Amino acid sequence: MKAVLRLAMLLPFAASAQEYPEKPVQIVLPLQVGSASDIAVRVFAERLGEGLKQPFVVENVTGAAGLIGAERLAKSRPDGYTLAALNNSILTILPNIQRERVKFNPFEDFVPIHGIANIPTLLGVNEALPVRNVRELIEHAKAKPGELNYATGGPGSPQHLAGEMFMAMTGIRMTQVPYKGATAAAAGLASGQTQVMFIAHSLALPFLPSGKVRPIAFAGAKRSAAFPDLPTVAEAGVPGYDYSSWIALFAPKGTPAPVLSRLRTEAAKVLPGLKERLEKSGLELWAVPASELPGVIKEDHARWQRVVREANIKAE
Repeated sequence: MKAVLRLAMLLPFAASAQEYPEKPVQIVLPLQVGSASDIAVRVFAERLGEGLKQPFVVENVTGAAGLIGAERLAKSRPDGYTLAALNNSILTILPNIQRERVKFNPFEDFVPIHGIANIPTLLGVNEALPVRNVRELIEHAKAKPGELNYATGGPGSPQHLAGEMFMAMTGIRMTQVPYKGATAAAAGLASGQTQVMFIAHSLALPFLPSGKVRPIAFAGAKRSAAFPDLPTVAEAGVPGYDYSSWIALFAPKGTPAPVLSRLRTEAAKVLPGLKERLEKSGLELWAVPASELPGVIKEDHARWQRVVREANIKAE
């Protein structure tokens, strides 16, 4: 009798999952309109909506370096109609440097659906700054402590964290100029308001042909296919430096398994077709399946825990 009752309770979920989605789905993005993550998520949401025959609407919920949007997902009804695209900064870096402000558990409160994109990051300088490589930048900064300004999307943003790690590992001191988002920060670098920025390739694209932004190194662990002759920061004289950024789609814990399965299947189907479009926007396809994401998050979290401790990185 109990088995019959349990089956009766599960049947509505099964029927609902087969018909899912029956209405538009919201994707919360805790980052600014026009940011590298915004570009990637909107391209993905469009194709996901086409495949599942319902709009997937991206809502930018900014504030507190992404924590506000992440908290909204953690508190959302787990029915598949509120999802979120979260990056590694929100899930693995901020919990290590702003523990008192993080109101969610990155390992338990979110269920992975699929990886979306890797966001290549460049170490860029304004055209007027007389440096051509990392060694010259370090020498220039050491000769004028605190005089160089570096642009960020705000305290705790990816640009801030990449800059803090760079300063800690090189012993230099630069002054942070926080903007309201990475897009505004990129414009500030190009205009000469600031001299340095760890800038997403996608945000640097409009300023590269004119030379207003000059890339001097790649921030990731290995060279970018888009800049094969550009050395990594580590290769250029800062051993061990690696600032890599990715973004993936998540649902709140408790989301029915059939709904998750439908989303994962469709995501895996549409993502390969986005490779060229993402690359034209300065991004890289990062089609990591749900089964691998928990391991990626744990590994990233442990790495940043070590980096934050050893480099004494502060978010404020």
